[in-house]
Amino acid sequence: MDSPLLAEPGAVPADGVDAGVAAHYGDPFAEQRALSLGVGLVDRSHRGIIRITGPDRLSWLHSLSTADLERLQPGQAAQALILSPNGHVEHHLTLTDDGTALWAHVEPGAAEPLLKFLESMRFMLRVEPAAVSADYALLTLMGPKVGSEFAGDAAAAIALPFGTDLIFPRPALADAAAGLRSAGAVLAGMWAHEALRIAGGRCRLGLDTDHRTIPHEVGWIETAVQLNKGCYRGQETVARVHNLGHPPRRLVLLHLDGSEDRLPAHGDPVEAAGAGVGFVGSAARHYELGPVALGLIKRTVPVDATLLAAGIAAAQEVIVAPDAGGQAKAVVQRARGQLNRLRE
Repeated sequence: MDSPLLAEPGAVPADGVDAGVAAHYGDPFAEQRALSLGVGLVDRSHRGIIRITGPDRLSWLHSLSTADLERLQPGQAAQALILSPNGHVEHHLTLTDDGTALWAHVEPGAAEPLLKFLESMRFMLRVEPAAVSADYALLTLMGPKVGSEFAGDAAAAIALPFGTDLIFPRPALADAAAGLRSAGAVLAGMWAHEALRIAGGRCRLGLDTDHRTIPHEVGWIETAVQLNKGCYRGQETVARVHNLGHPPRRLVLLHLDGSEDRLPAHGDPVEAAGAGVGFVGSAARHYELGPVALGLIKRTVPVDATLLAAGIAAAQEVIVAPDAGGQAKAVVQRARGQLNRLRE
């Protein structure tokens, strides 16, 4: 369903997986600056919303996912993955618990498949999972000046280092956005959000992953996996790679040749020395770094190798280290560190 914020002046609709919300509102670079330096508000109401009630909800999802949720406190945010039996990532959840219900948001179109899986795993436990995307919608606040005055009347708030996700009743979405804007938030589209996400080295399921992706390859081993918890589906692969081996691929930030007037598309090949070594995930134009993209490439590609992304020359910046796994620290640097240096 289309967002009511598409009626705002200057709104240009997004397409592809982000259809239904705005790509931008007339000035994508100014919108990026608001998200980076002030307070920006991004309409992400196209994402799927899951709500789980019942007294067993935390221990139940703890047993199904990669996250440690048994000790999740009301208002605390977390990320979690649902893996296949072979350890491949099937779902990525951003979640919180409000003391009576667990709220999570997932990629557009993923709520119903996730609910189907959750329903199949209920057994005799006291849990009631529901896909509530038709009734609730997501707005995201980003920027260093986000304060308590932006809390609003959200049904749930998920505060993470890269933004605060607010879940509102869908009929109240336009009024909620208006209230946040009156408090000083600048409306920004998905182009701005995605440019900062890419530059920050944060993977997005389905855009920067494929059906073979395991958590170690994209940095989720540090943000969405608890290595010391009990058994869950796919844990054997996680433990084996972490303790004994290395993932076959690694996520990199690609700094693209700015003289090109195009961006690589999702799935375009990444090449090194004339041979295919991976694929392009997301790409965007960043207001400071220029054109950037995320790529998933073979672990053995030298970190100083110049790459071609859909024929565009690209320097790589390490996100996941070549020695990830084997108890090595997976993420050795983030592009946000470079952004901070640029601002100094």
